Amino acid sequence: MKYFFIALLLFFGMISSNMQAQTMNNDNPFFKEYTTPFQTPPFDKIKIEHYLPAFEEGIKIRRAELNIIINNPDKPTFENTIGALEKGGVLLSKVSNVFFNLSGSNGNDEIQKIAETITPALSKLSDDIYLNEKLFQRIKSINDEKEKLNLSSEQLKLLDYYYSDFVRNGIGLDEAKKTRLKKINEDLSMLSLKFSDNLRKETNALGLVIDKKEDLIGLPDAVIQGAAELAKQNGLEGKWAFNLQRSSFTPFLQYSEKRDLREKLYKAYIARGNNNNEFDNKEIIKKIIALRNEKVNLLGYKTFADFRLEKNMAKTPDAVYKFLMDLWKPALKKSKQEAADVQKIIDAEGGNFKLAAWDWWYYAEKVKKEKYALDEEMLRPYFQMENVRKGAFDVASKLYGIQFVKRNDIPVYDNDVDVYEVKEADGTHIGILYTDYYPRSGKRAGAWMSNFREQSDMDGEYVPPIIVNVGNFSKPTKDKPALLSFDEVETLFHEFGHGLNGLFGKSVYPGSKRFPVDFVELPSQIMENWASHPEVLKMYAKHYQTGEAIPDSLIEKITNARYFNKGFEAVEYLAASILDMDWHTQTNISEVDPEKFEKESLDKIGLIPEIASRYQSTNFNHIFGGDGYSAGYYGYYWAAVLDADAFGAFLENGLFDKTTAEKFRTNILEKSGSDEPMNLYIKFRGREPKPEALIQRLGFNN
Repeated sequence: MKYFFIALLLFFGMISSNMQAQTMNNDNPFFKEYTTPFQTPPFDKIKIEHYLPAFEEGIKIRRAELNIIINNPDKPTFENTIGALEKGGVLLSKVSNVFFNLSGSNGNDEIQKIAETITPALSKLSDDIYLNEKLFQRIKSINDEKEKLNLSSEQLKLLDYYYSDFVRNGIGLDEAKKTRLKKINEDLSMLSLKFSDNLRKETNALGLVIDKKEDLIGLPDAVIQGAAELAKQNGLEGKWAFNLQRSSFTPFLQYSEKRDLREKLYKAYIARGNNNNEFDNKEIIKKIIALRNEKVNLLGYKTFADFRLEKNMAKTPDAVYKFLMDLWKPALKKSKQEAADVQKIIDAEGGNFKLAAWDWWYYAEKVKKEKYALDEEMLRPYFQMENVRKGAFDVASKLYGIQFVKRNDIPVYDNDVDVYEVKEADGTHIGILYTDYYPRSGKRAGAWMSNFREQSDMDGEYVPPIIVNVGNFSKPTKDKPALLSFDEVETLFHEFGHGLNGLFGKSVYPGSKRFPVDFVELPSQIMENWASHPEVLKMYAKHYQTGEAIPDSLIEKITNARYFNKGFEAVEYLAASILDMDWHTQTNISEVDPEKFEKESLDKIGLIPEIASRYQSTNFNHIFGGDGYSAGYYGYYWAAVLDADAFGAFLENGLFDKTTAEKFRTNILEKSGSDEPMNLYIKFRGREPKPEALIQRLGFNN
């Protein structure tokens, strides 16, 4: 998931040492060269009061750099314009990367106040770049002569990014429209910031508190222990608490025999951002959609989706809708079959009620046990977090020959964070990887990859990347280590795939690292294939008490259950994707009611009441907590076509075939935005992707 600020930071590359020296006049660690190993952020020295001065100085320096570029009397060249833009802004990048990463993983009210202060200034800086006519004319003159300039493929792609960014950000508008656009951009940045903060607070709130031991019936011991510890952290010692993080509420829905309590917790989760309180997001959504529409109309586009998809692989809303509906029909059919299987269990037990959404997890576990003699708690003992992480590392080592070395000498921002140096087989340094896997009160929901420093190689000065993987997985308790669900296992591998993409980058310029949203998930989703492969399970799935590898009998059960609940999972996801597209293809939303709009959107496609959209509008952070995935949430399944087909190459040539792995690394993981995504894919696979592998994986043709 990406924030508004990520795109902005593409401009904040490097800075000349003489300009940075002007800021080295106090003890603020951002104003100094880091003396930590590999110049990692000195989290032990960074304090809350350091951020705002560093932001202010960073913006000031960035403006000075821009003035030098704009007023350069020499003829515009790639190096004195595009190259100069890429090399500028290191201080701003330095503080921004730390601040916005920590606001997502370690946020609090003080962090939020700084974000509210600095966001308008960052928005204004972005507008002052993109709407500067003199700067654009320099870029345009280079673009007009690009065929004569003997530029590299990366330079040509980067030039195209800059030119199109200026055009798509309003450089051709008259002054009145530019003024209005600036105000829209500022308002959107603040609204998205507020949406995310509201959701963070609602997600970390307690959705259910139990004070009677008999109400814990059905829950595994580890879930009970975790709930007791969460209650204690919230001043409720002697009780059991569940918040609205998936690692807390999902096990309760899977195992609690108390239907009324399942309903209460489920409804609390669904209602995040929709409780008519100070954290309600409905009015924010209305404003965001209205402003996005107004913005793209100013720019000459009919809808926000038309604007956004122009730069994606899908290109048009019609193409996305066709893709989604082609999957929706078989997915819905399969989900209805699954619902019927669940209803049979309810009826056989004398339940005398119709399956409801808060029953699905609980009874689906029973279906899995009945059909496949398998349940989640049989698997958890084999998925200790440390072993799963090592399994992901070992897969990468076997594929790419790299190694991961634990570093205890690098400062961290929380005790739950671990740090690894990543090296080539010959010991050459690749980069640094932080892992931060457990929920905490200041962390937003979900899982993601980001960076504290982008890789670059300008002027022969190679800058290695500093990457972070973040999750909200099941925590260790006082009696047991962190034992993950299989879904959490796949998520860990998924985010690690993003991490490899960041670590392996071979770009000269930081700004050329761009994947469209419907391609960026390929490096992450392909890693999930190794997580569940029998050969790989034997490598890392070790019982946390005995150390014994997962038995063949259990692997066979996992394999037999590979199509289990796929209809539910697909419908949940596709419904959210269609809701996203419906929001962003609207042309008249002046009087829209978010609840009514959402209901009409989901009723239109026939979503069954036993399944909810994966996200509701008021907690759909992918599309309203920034615009990185707006009109783009479909991209996970679009990329699933790519990853299923790409993994087929490994199945054909060997699970750890070195030649195939090298082709994937050099053509996909290292190239980032240096070429059109389909060109990169064809270079790896030798042809365009075929959808059959995804259909087979989902079991829709069974």
